[in-house]
Amino acid sequence: MITQTLDYSDGDTELEAYVAFEAADTQKPLVLIAHDWTGRREYATQAAERIALMGYVGLALDMYGKGVFGADGDVDGNAALMGPFAEDRGLLRQRIRAALVAGRNIPQVDPTRVAAMGYCFGGMCVLELARSGADVLGVVSIHGILAAGEAKNEDIKAKVLCLHGHDDPMVPPEQVLAFEAEMTAAGADWQVHVYGSTMHAFTNPAANSPDFGTVYSATAEERSYRSLENFLAELF
Repeated sequence: MITQTLDYSDGDTELEAYVAFEAADTQKPLVLIAHDWTGRREYATQAAERIALMGYVGLALDMYGKGVFGADGDVDGNAALMGPFAEDRGLLRQRIRAALVAGRNIPQVDPTRVAAMGYCFGGMCVLELARSGADVLGVVSIHGILAAGEAKNEDIKAKVLCLHGHDDPMVPPEQVLAFEAEMTAAGADWQVHVYGSTMHAFTNPAANSPDFGTVYSATAEERSYRSLENFLAELF
């Protein structure tokens, strides 16, 4: 497996992605990976490597800026990093579209076959990519925030898959229903897979804070990655 960092920018903001792929003579589909609220740390880079093992190019993108990271358990600090993007979905869309442009320019990538996935805050990011009308084949939100922001939705071209824990306190059932209504009204090809007795951050083995609502579930993790793999195979 080949891994490397990729410098790119959004306006004056310098960004650094992590790219993983297995060597081949042909171009491969690209999967963007949007990180959780702690930034493009090890969990996101490991996801890029998981995608590479599936036969694609995995690109763990950077929403915050080169060298800018949060920390596990730092609720206030992580919220301060994520907050500007949650509040300004236009800014969020611009930032993730910069990663899309950078990823499509990687020589090993087939620019016509692109998808995006994201965890928690990253789920919000990839859903906004779809809402922006980006020309990608599909997006996957993994225990992501489903609520829409103030930015106007464009024509949603991407297929949409949401992998969600029913007991996630950050995304209560009424938010799921509102999202389903939004996607239906938009005419999108959408799916929501809901895992019972499952909280937020269920794919993260480090999540162990029931009071905060983040708890790892090996069963939900396995089911979600099987759904992810099937979805990407359908797209590509």
